[in-house]
Amino acid sequence: MELYFSDNFFNAGQTEILNEAGEAVGRLDLRSLFGSALDIYGAGGELLYTGRFQMMLRRWKVLNGNNEEVGVLRPRFTILTKKFSYDAGVRGEYEIESPNFSKDYVITRDGSVAAEFSRTSGWIRSGAYRLQNYSELPDYELIAVVMGVNAIRKRQRSASSS
Repeated sequence: MELYFSDNFFNAGQTEILNEAGEAVGRLDLRSLFGSALDIYGAGGELLYTGRFQMMLRRWKVLNGNNEEVGVLRPRFTILTKKFSYDAGVRGEYEIESPNFSKDYVITRDGSVAAEFSRTSGWIRSGAYRLQNYSELPDYELIAVVMGVNAIRKRQRSASSS
């Protein structure tokens, strides 16, 4: 499935999740103006996933609607690429990579492409994304992962500018 969703400029408020036909299939609730946490709701308004930073760590936790951890996203140190890993527990480890200065990311597992996402917005607007999922991971879980990559990148840019 192909999904479209976006961040807000001030990291707070709600945005819709759209399918390729432009129909709303859920929503993101960016909960905090001062922190990075979000909730993902399905088309029926049910809480599906939550994403947030672990206290005092650079890891992004993904929890299901029952507040159970389903995965952890971590940045990986590299010089010429943007690289992350997503540990989905018994479902496996996923690598997320993008060349420097690119807006396109590839998520792989054991060398096979599991999903792809691209930042579709310009440099002055908040992040808008297009996600294509080819894996067994739920689409809405991958949205939490993509938004985690977005949150980690924001923290990295903020740290490097200060």
